[in-house]
Amino acid sequence: MQIRDSILIIEDDNSIINLMKAVLRSNNYEVLIARTGNEALSIVSSQCPNLVVLDLGLPDMDGVEIIRKIRSWSTMPILVVSARDHEHDKVQAFDLGADDYITKPFNPLEVLARVRSQLRRYTMLGAAQIR
Repeated sequence: MQIRDSILIIEDDNSIINLMKAVLRSNNYEVLIARTGNEALSIVSSQCPNLVVLDLGLPDMDGVEIIRKIRSWSTMPILVVSARDHEHDKVQAFDLGADDYITKPFNPLEVLARVRSQLRRYTMLGAAQIR
């Protein structure tokens, strides 16, 4: 049995959740869902997904706080998918530790390609650290 990479989608919009979930599952990823920041942090710490897809605008906390908290203990890839398209928001997310940033609306195939790219890079870095 092959172990599948798990992707945590942190998003409060059901239509976006359903779209990303369908694309990721059809490409053999295990998909976890969090609709709030607190739920996301609980899932990250208890289930340690391989990658996080994060919307910055959540009902209970700003996504940049999630980046900050995850980066305090983990190097897992964080892909931001957000409607915030101002340069300041992107720079702040990158400075706090986001690995990639896509603005909404987005092409789901681009999200899939960036997920694959980040997982590939993360896996190669992990293998390099073992040597």
